[in-house]
Amino acid sequence: MRFSGWHTRGQWCLVLLGQGAEETLLQLEDRMQSSQATVLLTLCLWALCHPALGTEGKRKLQIGVKKRVENCPIKSRKGDVLHMHYTGKLEDGTEFDSSIPRDQPFIFSLGTGQVIKGWDQGLLGMCEGEKRKLVIPSELGYGDRGAPPKIPGSATLIFEVELLKIERRPEL
Repeated sequence: MRFSGWHTRGQWCLVLLGQGAEETLLQLEDRMQSSQATVLLTLCLWALCHPALGTEGKRKLQIGVKKRVENCPIKSRKGDVLHMHYTGKLEDGTEFDSSIPRDQPFIFSLGTGQVIKGWDQGLLGMCEGEKRKLVIPSELGYGDRGAPPKIPGSATLIFEVELLKIERRPEL
């Protein structure tokens, strides 16, 4: 193939597309005469590979509301002290931690870096009594290093959380 000008991402893309795709590329390349056609083919291949590699492995935080609250006079915001119950699991269902068996809520200040980024982002706008499910990509969790021995590197974390109480500090 004459795609020597491709950068590393393009080469990875070809590997991900598999052998059948490489044969198709060779057939298409034989039919293409102009540099515009080569550019178009390159852009098409990039677009095909973009969901897998275009974000360099980064995924977004997923927030699901498991239990809504009808009366919600106050929603969590940065700086609030939250009292939470939680259960954390890996994608394979292995539970790595939970506050529930200890019968002791986890208490922390939201948006101040006391918890993983996925919590600081995923617990904003929550009501007392509300339950959420957070699916946190490793970039917003413990990253490549993980938190051994229970959380391996690059692990996606799944949390079931319940907001028990919001303590709001008076504004100055």
